[in-house]
Amino acid sequence: MSLGQIIRQKREQLNLTLDEVSNRVGFSKPYLSTIETGKVKNPPSDELLTKLERVLKFDSGLLLHIAHLERMPSDVRQEYESREAENQKLRQLLKKAIDKKSSVRSLKSMLAKSNLSADEGKRALAAGRLVPVINKVAAGYPVEFNDLDYPVGVADDYVRCPDLHDPNAFAVRVVGDSMEPKFVEGDIVIFSPACEVRNGDDCFVRFTLPHETTFKRVFFEAGNQIRLQPRNEKYSPTVVEGKRIDGVYRAIVKYQRL
Repeated sequence: MSLGQIIRQKREQLNLTLDEVSNRVGFSKPYLSTIETGKVKNPPSDELLTKLERVLKFDSGLLLHIAHLERMPSDVRQEYESREAENQKLRQLLKKAIDKKSSVRSLKSMLAKSNLSADEGKRALAAGRLVPVINKVAAGYPVEFNDLDYPVGVADDYVRCPDLHDPNAFAVRVVGDSMEPKFVEGDIVIFSPACEVRNGDDCFVRFTLPHETTFKRVFFEAGNQIRLQPRNEKYSPTVVEGKRIDGVYRAIVKYQRL
């Protein structure tokens, strides 16, 4: 997701118009529009980005960081993201080792299984954010689920996703056939809690007690009800009370098994 898309998405989540944002940051509406659509000729200044962070309630420094990355030459950016991805996975492995009070031998074994090396200068990962594969999600009826300390826990597996800026993004493996033909069993799907969910989106749905999850198209009905619609026409939709839902996260990337 580009810088402009991130800004526009957050503005719409806050129900702010371009006119309102323009008045608050002191920059023209047409210029802000070119930023959101990616047609801007001159990159936004740090001054404007800082104001947008405040007005749109971003974490301080987030837009600046994303913008500075986008200004990098592609080869430099790839090198940076590659190192950052490796560092992130090493930090997660270290946390896991500390939590389990692992021995040196166990730590070396975890490094080997993760295709990482403690030797300086060796790179084992390509560019892109590491996204934890937290478990499996049923493209069928809700099933019991262990989310491995979501958000941001230590997973047993990871996938890499370039141009993804949501630190809480997570991935799951699809089980079942109710989301066919678009999603089949074995596909890995990445979900972003930062993305707005709209009617008809493919979503990871978490229920309250009992702790269950499912993968369905989501439609918001009257009376605080949510319709969970399979893509496979063999399956019927399910309507549940909104209070039963603990979280709804939109699918943004699919890794397809070839």
